[in-house]
Amino acid sequence: MIRIRKSSERGHADHGWLKSQHSFSFAGYYDPQWMGWGNLRVINEDRIAAGMGFGEHGHRDMEIISYVVSGSLAHQDSMGNGTSIPPGDVQRMSAGRGVRHSEFNHAADATTHFFQIWIEPHTAGIAPGYEQKTFADADKQGRLRLVVSPDGAEGSVTAHADARIYATLLTGSEQASLPLAPGRKAWVQLVRGALSVNGQALQAGDAALLDGEPLLSLGQATDAEALVFDLAA
Repeated sequence: MIRIRKSSERGHADHGWLKSQHSFSFAGYYDPQWMGWGNLRVINEDRIAAGMGFGEHGHRDMEIISYVVSGSLAHQDSMGNGTSIPPGDVQRMSAGRGVRHSEFNHAADATTHFFQIWIEPHTAGIAPGYEQKTFADADKQGRLRLVVSPDGAEGSVTAHADARIYATLLTGSEQASLPLAPGRKAWVQLVRGALSVNGQALQAGDAALLDGEPLLSLGQATDAEALVFDLAA
């Protein structure tokens, strides 16, 4: 089974300083048909205005992944981390038994565009943790580059969850595929450009949901950037 989640169908919030699109129910957006996919709980596509951001707030028992598309995201947390997340970096924060953090766009004249992703952990109550790594465009061009995994395989960021995330850049005749084990679900989030997933056409912001498919195939791409999730059911 493959199903398309169109960008225009997502929940939308406009707070002036923050424009956000929600693939799943989140904050003031609620749709009982869209509560998550497998152990993937949140994909928010956020745009933060210059000089604005999220003040300090708390999380528990969630693996939180940040993927910056453009601009930069400043992060500070109660573990003592203070970093900047540019495009190409993937950040993982394990909320565990409790963590507080803030996220800001300190630029004077540029919007920060990023995806905030929440995945349910395989174990509750762990110690909070943090990791951030850079993945060059050359490593993502024409292939699926593993960027998040349960075991840090291939130099990926380690998450305490039964999930793997791949990043890819595809265009022209470039193709990529991923075998899916029985019982796994997959989610493809198209960040920009155009792309087909198992023959289904996506435009920027669209997503494809796969369940019971043995193979995920990407092709017919035009300047595409995408995130591919291999998820526990």
